[in-house]
Amino acid sequence: MRKQFARVVLWLFLLGGPAVYAQSGMTDSQVIEYVQQALQQGKDQQTIAMELLSKGATQEQLLRLKSQYSGTSTSGSSSLTGDASGLDTGTRARKTTVANATDGEAALEGANTDEMKETMKKRQELKVSTASENDVFGRNIFNIDKLTFQPNLNMATPENYRLGPGDEVIVDVWGASQNTMRLEISPDGYVNIANLGPVYLNNMTIKDARQLLKQELGKIYADSANNIQVTLGNIRTIQVNVMGEVRAPGTYALSSLSTVFHALYASGGVSDIGSLRNVQVARGGKTIARLDVYEYIMKGLIQDDIRLQDGDVVIVPTYDELVKITGKVKRPMFYEMKNGESAATLLKYAGGFSSDAYKKSIRVLRKDGKEFSVKTVNDIDYSAFKLIDGDVVTVDSILNRFNNRLEVKGAVYHPGVFELSGSLNTVRQLVEKADGLLGDAFTGRAVLYRERENLTKEVLPVDIEGILKGTSPDIALQKNDILYIPSIHDLQDMGKVTISGEVNKPGSYTYADHMSLEDLVITAGGLKESASLVRVDVSRRIRDPKGTTEPDMIGQNFSFGLKDGFVVDGEAGFELQPYDQVFVRRSPSYNEQVNVTVDGEVLYGGEYTLSTKSERLSSLIQRAGGVSRYAYVRGAKLRRVANEEELRRMEDVVKMVRREIGETLATSLGLKVDSTFTVGIDLEAALANPGGDADLVLREGDVLTVPEYNNTVKVNGAVMMPNTVSYAKGKSVKYYLSQAGGYSANAKKSQKFIIYMNGQVAEVKGSGKKQIEPGCEIVVPNKTKKFNFATVVSNATSFASLATMLASLATMMK
Repeated sequence: MRKQFARVVLWLFLLGGPAVYAQSGMTDSQVIEYVQQALQQGKDQQTIAMELLSKGATQEQLLRLKSQYSGTSTSGSSSLTGDASGLDTGTRARKTTVANATDGEAALEGANTDEMKETMKKRQELKVSTASENDVFGRNIFNIDKLTFQPNLNMATPENYRLGPGDEVIVDVWGASQNTMRLEISPDGYVNIANLGPVYLNNMTIKDARQLLKQELGKIYADSANNIQVTLGNIRTIQVNVMGEVRAPGTYALSSLSTVFHALYASGGVSDIGSLRNVQVARGGKTIARLDVYEYIMKGLIQDDIRLQDGDVVIVPTYDELVKITGKVKRPMFYEMKNGESAATLLKYAGGFSSDAYKKSIRVLRKDGKEFSVKTVNDIDYSAFKLIDGDVVTVDSILNRFNNRLEVKGAVYHPGVFELSGSLNTVRQLVEKADGLLGDAFTGRAVLYRERENLTKEVLPVDIEGILKGTSPDIALQKNDILYIPSIHDLQDMGKVTISGEVNKPGSYTYADHMSLEDLVITAGGLKESASLVRVDVSRRIRDPKGTTEPDMIGQNFSFGLKDGFVVDGEAGFELQPYDQVFVRRSPSYNEQVNVTVDGEVLYGGEYTLSTKSERLSSLIQRAGGVSRYAYVRGAKLRRVANEEELRRMEDVVKMVRREIGETLATSLGLKVDSTFTVGIDLEAALANPGGDADLVLREGDVLTVPEYNNTVKVNGAVMMPNTVSYAKGKSVKYYLSQAGGYSANAKKSQKFIIYMNGQVAEVKGSGKKQIEPGCEIVVPNKTKKFNFATVVSNATSFASLATMLASLATMMK
């Protein structure tokens, strides 16, 4: 429904401009109701748009309704939602409040006045901030919609709650006499009880009011002391002034159960220079409470968050001290400090040190009134060092190095990092800790990398075999030593052997001593069906480590014959060497089936396998039983599958065209490489002269289609009205153009051409009487000042497939 309504609005803008909608004859609800009914009746969007236009819907009205109905938050959304769903007035009002407030604020809506709703509306207009390293800790607490500090309206009435004008008192009487009275306190502080008169309750606590009402109702009800219950119903609103450094100072209408925190939330929280540590509440000209918000954030203490009364003033002064802490603490940011608070307190506020912090000292950058100074505070002085406004505290990181790290690499069972300790401090102990040497370890020499005091490296040779046998002295290790024991394979170039060609798993394989050609063929999954058994070649590189001159030969080549996977022809006992390359040739007598298809007006259509590589069109028609009597041989066409080279060339053409006409137009035209294209043929000539030039040689995937007779002619391109007309033998091209209304203004008359059903193209010569054939298409190109790929592609899509055009261009690019 929402998408349909948006489309209706779009149609209205397509059918007219802003000036059309000068007068409105429909309300919002009428527009919505009309669209719903029209959609149910099955009307399309264009029809609905036209009818709304005639009824006087305005542009501004429809834009607003479209935005609201699409789910965006704009004013008046509740009206649209309510009118469309048929909700009653009270339900719509509640939906409006819930849509524009948090869950907590929506809960207040049903119990308070329009003044309180206006307070919540002001609150919603304030920008919600998120905490970052450059923010002051705690300031965003009053900008979080999920934390509203709203009073709980479902809790039991506090005994110390003081009644005032606007509060509702509920009196339940049971026993011999039963009655329920809902009494609202009047502006002068009284409730009026039938048969009793006015009773003054203003500024009484709920506890005192209960005692007084029991006493007064006892005058008209027997046993009232035990059979009367007094509770609080609807509560009043109070006016509270929030002053000082808050985002939106002013007078706010709040619930009479509201506290200081809720007043701060309603005013948007403290400003950039406001204090969280010294919020004051004034009542009757006297300060009755001071709040420290950090006590609530850090400890959850809210004993100072007192309940407000009508006329109270909440004052937020400027902060005294603002200190920043950076570096390796859990919560680096600005913090508001009280006079005399220490660095230890700041670290507590910041969540303490992070795991990689240097805890022995911190650095304090201080402004002393004239210039900056740096103070280094040791850990024993954290509690004594007092911070002042503007201090920047930095906690550094520990060094990125180890004080007891050893490492062993190479040919041991468990290489890795170990601890330098009293029981592990020599080369022998380190090797034993790594579970000893592997069988391929080179024991003639190991290498010990050592870090000097100036952090440079040195290398020490190690007789690892002598140390392990006890014939050489053991070497003491130091922190950050790295012992490397090489493998014999690391010191030898074992290389790989490669096999390619007609095997099941061609690739490179690890060389092994005494590897034969048969071994490698088996490892590669054996020979394919197409493999030649009489020609397997091996190439070998020339190696002469002691040579001093450049040799004439740069490689050696060997040839072998195989039978059942074994060498039967070639050098006996031949073994492969590292980096040998084996080529298993394809048998020249091996050929897979090559299939083509013939369909349309032939006797036996379907798929056929070519008998020879030179089989032609005439042979295929003969094998298919010839053409039927309904066949239009002249219009036969051949669809061919592009090979890799043709596909590559067509991809090059597509890239070139995309660069010329742009990606947007190319995408809209569906410009892409197709795997097939049409080949222009003359089947009639091929059947008349088998083996002649017109009798094309077939190849894998070809599809020959022989159509029925088609006695129409298409006229396309730069004509007044492109058309398809009946074929009239002997008529000129001019005759057919007249059937399309003649040339258009931008027609390129001298370059018109004809496309035949068989895919051939011919330029119109003279009157063209002899050139027109049934099923052909006459195309008149547009005039262009220069070669335009967009025009070429557009014309190509109108009279032939893109693949055919691309194949033609690819051929021209050869």
